[in-house]
Amino acid sequence: MKKEPLLEPYNSKNLQLQNRVIMAPMTRSRANNDGNFPTDELHGIYYEQRASAGLIITEGSQVSKEAVGYIYTPGIYSKKQVEGWKKVTKRVHDKGGKIFIQLWHVGRISHPDFHNGELPVAPSAINPETKSYTPEGNKDTVTPRAMTQEDIDRTIQDFVTAGKNAVEAGFDGVEVHSSNGYLFHQFFTKCSNERTDNYGGSIENRARFFFETLDAMKKEIPEQKIGCRFNPSLNGMAGITIDEETIPTFEYIIKKLNEYDLAYVHLSEPFNDVSDVEHAVTDIAKHFRPLYNGTLIINTDFDQEKGNKVILDGEADLVAYGKPYISNPDLVEHFKHGIELADWDKDTFYTQGKEGYTDYPKAAITINQ
Repeated sequence: MKKEPLLEPYNSKNLQLQNRVIMAPMTRSRANNDGNFPTDELHGIYYEQRASAGLIITEGSQVSKEAVGYIYTPGIYSKKQVEGWKKVTKRVHDKGGKIFIQLWHVGRISHPDFHNGELPVAPSAINPETKSYTPEGNKDTVTPRAMTQEDIDRTIQDFVTAGKNAVEAGFDGVEVHSSNGYLFHQFFTKCSNERTDNYGGSIENRARFFFETLDAMKKEIPEQKIGCRFNPSLNGMAGITIDEETIPTFEYIIKKLNEYDLAYVHLSEPFNDVSDVEHAVTDIAKHFRPLYNGTLIINTDFDQEKGNKVILDGEADLVAYGKPYISNPDLVEHFKHGIELADWDKDTFYTQGKEGYTDYPKAAITINQ
């Protein structure tokens, strides 16, 4: 039989998984209620259906009201949200699955409509010149308010509280969303961070907020339950532009994470073609694997063959799948039995209700005895 490393168990010191197929975090906008809490009849069923994944990483869930930037996304800061997530984690665990929650703060990729007219916060007052998906539809982003030290300290505490709430809700761990042009990523890059204090200027200073948050979180929850996500070659999206210090910044961050005992580091390959972009890295797994000693997840546009190959080549330990998991809740079984994948419907990615969410059927599997 052809070797299928994706289907083999993964056992590291901090992570024991039934296979190496990871469900990537994906915004689905189904928490359309006043408290932005997940519900048993939608989120519970959705994640339960996908419990055969080695690990589920949930959609980004805001750590505070200030952190929100998209409509109908769930949070993990209120009692009602924690109670809602408890039902989700129970369903997944009852099916033998494991589930982390992604902790999220969008920073400047937000809009005053979410904040009673107040400006969103960011490292510096620089408009990302993109769109924010508000209750009234897509709107142009605005120039955000530069965070004060008080804002930074409060946000660190928001992540700490969210981590503790996640443990209470029954999650197996948390993923700190440090990627895709959101708040931590905004601090990492010079195009969005022009600060002159301890959080700007040098590479070390621009990474300081992230590491202060990580240090605060690991005092309250085991660092073995913490993962982090990064997108080093993001360019031309979410207001982020690569420069000569971008990749060195991520190299510094990834190397420094060897000092921590994390569950994993989760990296994304480029979201778009950066082959002609000066200073960009086109092969993220190959570039960063030698820099990190722990568990490495890679993501973005992998199919079964590419997923097996990146593990066989030693460039990643686990592979995260996004859109294929939307329309194939039993993706692992598809891989295992060579079943063709069902197509997804883009029109229902961010709509409300069951359509395009919990109504994708599982494959009919006939096994010859």
